[in-house]
Amino acid sequence: MVENIKGRVFKIFRKYSLPRWVVLLIDMSSVYFSFLIAYVLRYNFAPDAFEASVVLKQGYIVLAIYTLFMVVFKSYSGMLRHTTLKDTYKIIYSNFFSVIVLFALTILSRRFEWNTVFNIPGSILLIHSGAVTVFLFVFRIAIRMFYEFASYSKHPRRNALIYGSGDVGILVKRVIEGDPDGHFRLKGFIDDNRKLQGKEVDGFPVYSRQVLNKKFIDSEEIEVFIIAIKNIEPAKKKEVLEFMIDLGCEILDTPAFDTWINGQFDVNKLKKVELEDLLGREPIKLNLERIEAGLKGKTILVTGAAGSIGSEIAMQLIRFSPKLLLLVDQAETPSFYLNEKLKDKCPVCNYKIIIGDVTGSNHMENIFIEYRPEIVFHAAAYKHVPVMEHQPHEAFRVNVGGTKIITDLSIKYGIEKFVLVSTDKAVNPTNVMGATKKICELLVQSQSKRKNIKTQFIITRFGNVLGSNGSVIPLFNKQIADGGPVTITHPDITRYFMTIPEACQLVLEAGFMGNGGQIFVFDMGEPIKIADVAYNLIRLSGLEPGKDIKIKYTGLRPGEKLYEELFTENEDLLPTHNPKINIAKANNIDGEIIMSRIDRTLSTLYKLECKEVILVMKELVPEYASKQLAETN
Repeated sequence: MVENIKGRVFKIFRKYSLPRWVVLLIDMSSVYFSFLIAYVLRYNFAPDAFEASVVLKQGYIVLAIYTLFMVVFKSYSGMLRHTTLKDTYKIIYSNFFSVIVLFALTILSRRFEWNTVFNIPGSILLIHSGAVTVFLFVFRIAIRMFYEFASYSKHPRRNALIYGSGDVGILVKRVIEGDPDGHFRLKGFIDDNRKLQGKEVDGFPVYSRQVLNKKFIDSEEIEVFIIAIKNIEPAKKKEVLEFMIDLGCEILDTPAFDTWINGQFDVNKLKKVELEDLLGREPIKLNLERIEAGLKGKTILVTGAAGSIGSEIAMQLIRFSPKLLLLVDQAETPSFYLNEKLKDKCPVCNYKIIIGDVTGSNHMENIFIEYRPEIVFHAAAYKHVPVMEHQPHEAFRVNVGGTKIITDLSIKYGIEKFVLVSTDKAVNPTNVMGATKKICELLVQSQSKRKNIKTQFIITRFGNVLGSNGSVIPLFNKQIADGGPVTITHPDITRYFMTIPEACQLVLEAGFMGNGGQIFVFDMGEPIKIADVAYNLIRLSGLEPGKDIKIKYTGLRPGEKLYEELFTENEDLLPTHNPKINIAKANNIDGEIIMSRIDRTLSTLYKLECKEVILVMKELVPEYASKQLAETN
């Protein structure tokens, strides 16, 4: 019965709220009638002790002054159901200044013998001030209490702790309390400030991190841990996450202020902590002046622009005000989404989406002729190892053939910079995809050795990027959302990881660091076991690996390595001014022989058997350890 009443009342609260002008009228009525009550109280309910007509007129004067300050301080503007300490301050300010003005008016009226209507007894003003303050407070508190009584959720509230009791933490606390769907029930704050530990903030206890153990979490039935600290350092955030991840709580993060829609924040904007937060990487420091000097006012071509890396490169480029951004990709739907993203991010940017295949030489040349790009970022490639392992013709045609066409056009039309996006799978490759990317590196190095060319050719090489299309992270997240199992190829498989923005920022930095012909290798940190990635993703979802979500090992896929490398034994690493970028100094190559062999293979590609294509790759990349060749020998 009670729940039914609460549900109906809550529907009314959710559907309706008092307009501000109604709240102002209620407050004004409170001021006027409180003044009349103050007179009655002051004179012990003896109506003959004062002149009623004078009191009524004085009431209007008091009402006018109080209304003026209510409007000035907007004490009526907050939603009554979500009354906060800030709202009470507004009431105190408006009442305080009103009393000061009324006292001043009384003193002046006595000194200059004004009309008695301006001579309001001081005792009346004090009684009235107290009465109206109490009434306004009680009115707001009553509405809030009634709302909390009526607040009702079809699902049980989950107990939550907030990490951080500063401004952001208090904001999250108030949002939780005002959540109409009642997702969470706050149990307290966690804060590293010893001066706050053991005290209360906004009515909730503040604990130190030392209390966080399995016993405390279980006894308080904590299910959610919310990080609410502005500009928390990555290393500190990593430390907190590692501390919490084994306690079985779902961990949520408060998004940055600039991501709030119209500056508004609600519970639904709390987001799950992402795996990259566990990397604990410090923000990359870029040489922005060098990059801006190389990009500002230029026409820039990005191939593979709708892919994970290409689209992020595009998003990074718009901050440097290029003259025109040409975004080429053969995939129509991803190109549509890239266009929508750019429209939201930078509606005034000058860019053009072009649907086109980098292996279509005529179409690509028309783009160079019509738009005359000055800088090229070449990210177009087939990248999925298991798929390309059975498609060597297509891998060679697109990855190698596309790179050949774009580099030839870059030289022909005097491009200033050509930047190739390569991969760690090109190092000592064991699969078709990695072999073709190594050949792309050799091709670009060969092009850079041609005489009398204007174009500077740059190669950038890095490992896996978190969250890229088709990568392991989105796959694991989907498997977790589906209830498992999470599939891992091998318990010992490791990979280097970097976030997409990190990788693309370093691509831009490297692009304007060298004079051509260099391979820039990015510092990816330490390799991470894929099994650890899966376990952490499951725990970040508030689930228990092996219990809530099963782990299944499926065996290495065709061409897959247990571990990746970023450079070979024959490549010496040289430092640059950016500690996250090194130069891989490779042995001298015979560019003419390499280019001749590539041209001959492309011209006869579909006359070759799969094994013959792989043999060509082996000739070009002797270190290529093809399992397909090994199985046929």
